[in-house]
Amino acid sequence: MKRSDLEIKSVEYRKKILKYILGANAGHTGGSLSCIDILNVLYNHVLNVSPQNFTSPTRDRYIQSKGHCVEALFVVLADKGFFPEEHLETLCKYKSHYIGHPTRKVKGVEQNTGALGHGLPIAVGNAIAAKLDKKDYKVYTLMGDGELPEGSNWEAALTAAHYKLDNLCAIVDKNTLQITAPTAEVCNTDPLDEKWKAFGWAVKEVDGHDIEALKAAFDSLPFEPGKPSVIIAHTVKGKGVSFMENNLKWHHGVPSKEEYALAISELDNSMQKAAV
Repeated sequence: MKRSDLEIKSVEYRKKILKYILGANAGHTGGSLSCIDILNVLYNHVLNVSPQNFTSPTRDRYIQSKGHCVEALFVVLADKGFFPEEHLETLCKYKSHYIGHPTRKVKGVEQNTGALGHGLPIAVGNAIAAKLDKKDYKVYTLMGDGELPEGSNWEAALTAAHYKLDNLCAIVDKNTLQITAPTAEVCNTDPLDEKWKAFGWAVKEVDGHDIEALKAAFDSLPFEPGKPSVIIAHTVKGKGVSFMENNLKWHHGVPSKEEYALAISELDNSMQKAAV
């Protein structure tokens, strides 16, 4: 897809995220809006995965470690045809499979996630399996910067470097905020680039809302032969809606009808600019 098409797609995804969070009266708004450009590029430019090949052993694997931002994943999977979009009208409703974290009961979801710090270890296991089975599929996992203090991440990072998993790419959605405060105040993990390098990874930093920069980073994988790759994506929590951006309230805030209308108006303006 062209850059303009992907930019329009990102705005459409943001509108749908807000629509279904409002309908559910629940959701992780800010983080879903910060990571949606990454998911857009992954599913519309990078991943070899579709409803048709999802059971194929040669498909690419995507694991969403920051599982609380499942609304972003769900709207993308619906757009790609894994399930009818109207299913999302049951989000967080009684007996619905479309709950507040990824579950394999939803077609297109590789792993149940949500306990933070689990996505990277699972992705490492998948990447090792590909090497052992001599398969060419690639493994991707999206992590939040707020989950990086979990020790399981760094055990997995060591393992990935030890086994030279250059078929693995981790993406850090570095929006700098978590539920209670800025990540630097809760448990500072900076400088992230130096930490990943020290653990044996090849690192690139990008603007996580720049479609072309994201495409270029993914297209250049692996960054170094014999090393796992990590993309540190600098993002804005609540991106795309001015009153949600960099505002802790919107970690899992639900907009009122008036706030929703204002947000959609802003996004419609963004859509017009993207279409020019």
